[in-house]
Amino acid sequence: MLASIAIVFPIFALIALGYGVRRGRFVDDGLGETLSRFVFIMAIPALLFSTLSRSDLPDVQPWAYWGAYFFALAVVWAIADLAARFFFADSHAGAVVAGFTAGQANLVLIGIPLVLSAYGEAAAAPLFLLIGIHLPITLTVATLFLEGRQTSWRAILLKLLRHPIILAILAGAAMRMSGLDLPGPVWRTLEILGGAAVPCALVATGIALHRYGLGGDWRRPALITVLKLVVQPLIVYVIVFHLIALPPVWAATAVLLAACPTGINAYLLAQSYREGVALASGGVFLTTVMAMLTTVIWLAILGTPG
Repeated sequence: MLASIAIVFPIFALIALGYGVRRGRFVDDGLGETLSRFVFIMAIPALLFSTLSRSDLPDVQPWAYWGAYFFALAVVWAIADLAARFFFADSHAGAVVAGFTAGQANLVLIGIPLVLSAYGEAAAAPLFLLIGIHLPITLTVATLFLEGRQTSWRAILLKLLRHPIILAILAGAAMRMSGLDLPGPVWRTLEILGGAAVPCALVATGIALHRYGLGGDWRRPALITVLKLVVQPLIVYVIVFHLIALPPVWAATAVLLAACPTGINAYLLAQSYREGVALASGGVFLTTVMAMLTTVIWLAILGTPG
């Protein structure tokens, strides 16, 4: 347990630092937004590109790995959607936001530092293989549910292909398959830029949490928190450790990523459609706060895969 706390503490300490400096009014929300844009547009893409382009992917078929994760995601999405409709009498759009908030995770800002701190470079391949398809799948499904036939597949695809993280993943995969290399100073520049990703991302998350807050209604965020931090990783755990055969690091990575708190994209989606904003805001806040405890527990359960 102490080893798990040692892994989690620096991550959530930086989030707490960001929250604290914003609460103390040493910085404003504008700094958090600027840091987030820097992370998404420059730092994380540099980290993804340099890691993927030089990683050796093991001879593992990722279909079972992806299937376990997205099956669990679909289950909690459906539960949250149905609960919003039948217990809280939310609109169709509000129910979609509830499902998206329960299912999608903060794999970039929290998942990357958490997994790499816990399992190191051995987890880079499964980590980035999931990050590469997580956002396109969840955002596409949510958009289709919200807009139906009003949005074409072409428009959605073009929007996703302009996303800096997806572009970095595609570029890194292309570089790796091509066998080409870059000059040493270029790699060093990318390493320095990518090295800023983790601390900036975590501080930006803390600043954002102060802005979003829990709001007045705690019941919906509480349901989202149980689904996101307990039910989803539990389903993945049962599948990857008892029903299918995956390399230990891959299995542990899948569970730990499923245990990540809700990502800020849930709030941004709700805000853009003006539906379920309080739910998404509360879900982001409460899952991130409670993840300080639940990730320690999951790390203790997973141990050191070997």
